[in-house]
Amino acid sequence: MFKRITIINLFILLNCFAADSLFTNPVAVDGADPWVIKHQETYFYCYSKDNAIWINKSDDLVKVVQMNGVKVWEPETGKDYSKEIWAPELHFIQDKWYIYFAADDGNNENHRMFVLESLTEDTQGGYLFKGKISDASDKWAIDGTVLHYNSNLYFIWSGWEGDVNVQQNLYIAEMENPWTIKGKRVKISEPEYEWEMVGNPLINEGPQVLRKDEKVYIIYSASGSWTDNYCLGRLTLTSEDPLDNKAWNKHHSPVFSGTTSVISPGHASFTKSPDESEDWIIYHTAKHKGAAWDRNIRMQKFSWTQDGIPCFGYPVENNIPMAVPSKNK
Repeated sequence: MFKRITIINLFILLNCFAADSLFTNPVAVDGADPWVIKHQETYFYCYSKDNAIWINKSDDLVKVVQMNGVKVWEPETGKDYSKEIWAPELHFIQDKWYIYFAADDGNNENHRMFVLESLTEDTQGGYLFKGKISDASDKWAIDGTVLHYNSNLYFIWSGWEGDVNVQQNLYIAEMENPWTIKGKRVKISEPEYEWEMVGNPLINEGPQVLRKDEKVYIIYSASGSWTDNYCLGRLTLTSEDPLDNKAWNKHHSPVFSGTTSVISPGHASFTKSPDESEDWIIYHTAKHKGAAWDRNIRMQKFSWTQDGIPCFGYPVENNIPMAVPSKNK
């Protein structure tokens, strides 16, 4: 009897261990534009909900992408940033936390980028509204992110060339400080391949910086997010000057696209496993064909070629067990 109980208990323990070591997609049933950043031993998930900005934190990458965090900022009413808060990103720059987000006054044509600065070292503490972050053209803008390169800061975003919603391009400009752009914007990408031109208006958006040793990439989203053809493209920096539009080489085909059952993967962010040995992509997809903006959050490990090029493969199907991010140092 004693041996039988011991064996049964061992079997239960092994099953529990296996369950704790595996996860399946989707990891969150709702959510979009997932931004995850790892700082020291902690992951932070910055997201918008109920017209406010929230931050969740955890030492577990799978668990952090849940909408059970702390509200860190809510806009005043009646401002040009009071409505439609989109795709906030949390960045640690010059020993402070900054949140970049898109917002408007209720009219989409007035969308611009704005920035918050932390009042303390606590990401879930208070934030000071620093204002709009824009180049002199002050055109429609969303999905801003930051590139640190050769001791300089650069702001990268998706925007309109003029004042009419014809297409979204990717722009870059040098930053004077974490809340101010200096100089003119430079267009570094626009929809040009067939896989970038599904839906109207034409879309390049969601730029994210991805680095490997000395190589710098921008992984961006292409085609309409409301279509079944949203996907990721790749730009590669080929010179020392990020403000040279000829220095950004676009790959001729998508680097991450949907399957027959995983629809419209896009707007990704990137992080490391707890022990820093693995690279992970976190992204959203449509819940089913024709779901438009009804999305969920997914993640999976990715690899690199010998030449330092990221290889994302294809989205892992629903309910396929995967090993959790590595914690063994």
